[in-house]
Amino acid sequence: MQLTSSGWPNGGRIPARYAAGRPDAETTVTFADDLSPPLEWSGVPEGTRSFVLLVRDLDVPSRADDVNQPDREVPGTLPRVEFFHWVLVDLPATLCGLAEGEGSAGFVPRGKPGPAAPHGARHGLNDYTGWFASDPAMRGAYHGYDGPFPPFNDTLVHRYVFTLYALDVERLEVAGSFTGAHVRAAMAGHVLAEASYRGSYTLNARLV
Repeated sequence: MQLTSSGWPNGGRIPARYAAGRPDAETTVTFADDLSPPLEWSGVPEGTRSFVLLVRDLDVPSRADDVNQPDREVPGTLPRVEFFHWVLVDLPATLCGLAEGEGSAGFVPRGKPGPAAPHGARHGLNDYTGWFASDPAMRGAYHGYDGPFPPFNDTLVHRYVFTLYALDVERLEVAGSFTGAHVRAAMAGHVLAEASYRGSYTLNARLV
């Protein structure tokens, strides 16, 4: 199975239109267009009954002490954790792609509604839900796609992985406000094939 995108070359820099944050001359960074990127797939195995799409940042700082502090950088030696940017389940087996903007057409403070998604699929919660949990102006349930917004002072260029899974079940056994971790557990034993597409993104002016 193969996953591709016309938005950028595999492994290349993700355009700012597909990010949640972009550089800004006056405020250092600001919100971007936050469009979900176009995706296409082929070579689907026989017996596929649905697809799951998970999008992760592999390089989120494990501690926030130095994040977005203008007088210092987040050290590259700091241990990193993953961050889910998109959790999408129950995509029909007849589907061969997603158009630009189908999962998000802008960043919404307090989060986009869910779980209903295009094509009868379901959106899970992305990890901006936890990131903004302590911010009264921003906290909420963040469904659907919300793109890259790495710390502007991070010494690492963040790596993003879009992974499509072909499953042998039509509906995944997750309910309510499910997360990427819930989906991973529910997929166990049901994955027929998987394919990934990668990109990178940074807001560190020294690295752009």
